[in-house]
Amino acid sequence: MLDRPESSSDAILVSLDFGESGYEESLEELKQLSISAGINIRGVVEGKRDKPDAKLYLGSGKAEELADMVQATESRAVVFNHDLSPSQQRNLERLLECRVADRTGLILDIFAQRAKSHEGKLQVELAQLEHLSTRLVRGWTHLERQKGGIGVRGGPGETQLELDRRMLRIRVKQLREKLEKLKQQRGMQRRSRQRSQVMSVSLVGYTNAGKSTLFNRLTQSKVLAANQLFATLDTTSRKLYIPDAGPMVISDTVGFIKHLPHALVEAFGATLEESVQADLLLHIVDTASTNRDEQIAEVNKVLSEIGAQDVPQILVLNQIDRAGLEAGLERDEYGRICKILISAKSGDGLQYLEQALTEHQHHLYDYRTTEAAYT
Repeated sequence: MLDRPESSSDAILVSLDFGESGYEESLEELKQLSISAGINIRGVVEGKRDKPDAKLYLGSGKAEELADMVQATESRAVVFNHDLSPSQQRNLERLLECRVADRTGLILDIFAQRAKSHEGKLQVELAQLEHLSTRLVRGWTHLERQKGGIGVRGGPGETQLELDRRMLRIRVKQLREKLEKLKQQRGMQRRSRQRSQVMSVSLVGYTNAGKSTLFNRLTQSKVLAANQLFATLDTTSRKLYIPDAGPMVISDTVGFIKHLPHALVEAFGATLEESVQADLLLHIVDTASTNRDEQIAEVNKVLSEIGAQDVPQILVLNQIDRAGLEAGLERDEYGRICKILISAKSGDGLQYLEQALTEHQHHLYDYRTTEAAYT
């Protein structure tokens, strides 16, 4: 792709402070994202501005400082901690004579590296094409190999740019059709679970909060659980059996992040739908994080965007061993468990989580039994 740095490349990071809260955390997150993408960070350029420069995003003085650092370190790419307009990105690439990626492009690059399943790869490709469609200048001739349909090569009067755009539209249409079929298949599987009275539980949370570690602990699985952002992309579902509750299906979903690209939210709609259709959400939180409240708010924001704001949710405060807290649980005004403190790594407090799942399973069974009696 044109706007993202190659894996394992040297890069300079750029982050501007516009006076908003959480600047330091955002910069640290950019560093972690870059490391997750396989980038060797050669330097960081920071600055303060009231608003972005229309031409280069950062001012001319900072642009010169950035150019000097790129040349001195022989870096192959520059990564901005912000979203750039297509014109800003092109202007910066001409000035710096290297690849320039914005925050969205970087996250898309990580997703492209990590997607393993067929559906995950389709979703990432769709998100990339949607994001890069506004940046289309040239370089899309590789899509010609897809041979997406009759007339792909264009007429004699069609310019290369028009041809590239048309091939992109064809490919996007193909991807959307394939993903829609997969979504329908998932819907059939979900309805089958509902008919069998099996409760569906979805793990959601900020990236690197410990969802996959908890998933592995509960289901005895071996899903990748690494200390890096977006270690897991593809939704994985396993059966879980609790003696007092019976069987249930638990799903590990993609982690959320601040300013999660809209293209990804849209493209991963089929995967995120597991959260929308779940009977219960376990919202996993890194208790030791200094900005956990912001992370909780960001996850709830995305859940609202995909229509999962009304799904029952239990807050699971993970990594209590790092925060110096004890395992336990809290109940709301109705007597239902609303918060659990655990350590997925050590297993401390998992008995409270099993208790919560058991209680919710019984409540759900009573509700479905009553509903069936009236239908």
